[in-house]
Amino acid sequence: MATAIPAVRITPTASGRLLLAGAVAGPVFFASAVAQMLTREGFDLTRHPISQLATGDLGWIQIATFVLAGLGGLALAAGVRRTLTEGIGRRALPILVGIFGAGMVCAGLFTMDPENGFPAGTPDGPAAQMSWHGVAHSVAAAVSFTALAVAALVLTVRYARRRAVRPAVLSGAAGLVLLLPMSPDHMSIQIAVNGLVAFTWTTTVALSLRRSA
Repeated sequence: MATAIPAVRITPTASGRLLLAGAVAGPVFFASAVAQMLTREGFDLTRHPISQLATGDLGWIQIATFVLAGLGGLALAAGVRRTLTEGIGRRALPILVGIFGAGMVCAGLFTMDPENGFPAGTPDGPAAQMSWHGVAHSVAAAVSFTALAVAALVLTVRYARRRAVRPAVLSGAAGLVLLLPMSPDHMSIQIAVNGLVAFTWTTTVALSLRRSA
């Protein structure tokens, strides 16, 4: 999604490890999520958002997946701070990516409510009343993806100022996708797409910075 980002400081040992952690967060998240989707009874991505995998007896797997992905996001934020030393976004990008990472950790620790027949045995239909941790999960996820969308748009401006057209367009497209309002009829699919876009962006940026450093 991006080419090498100019203006970096060469700190291969610490920064390289942080950026590598940020790069693998997305693939690990989706490998875990897909494995659970295929094996957990009653899960249907057209009805159940990925976050609902954090409910039920095996919910700890998705909770751990969220937390690990969030820690990867925090590592990426630290890697960005260490490597970007000048230009547009050098201060904003680490903060925004850090908010994304912290939001993912919180989204894992605060689970959504069982509903719509999942986990198996849950009554069909939405929860009668959203719990406090369900509200906290929704807020954390919304803040997390919004912060990453803004980060993508900041990086778009950085690329555009350097006349890197293709990465600017791709990063801008990622930011706009993440900012699209949720469709009530297709929310679970849209959440999955947003997650794929978000983690593709973080992985690409992390690898790009790591190559540059």
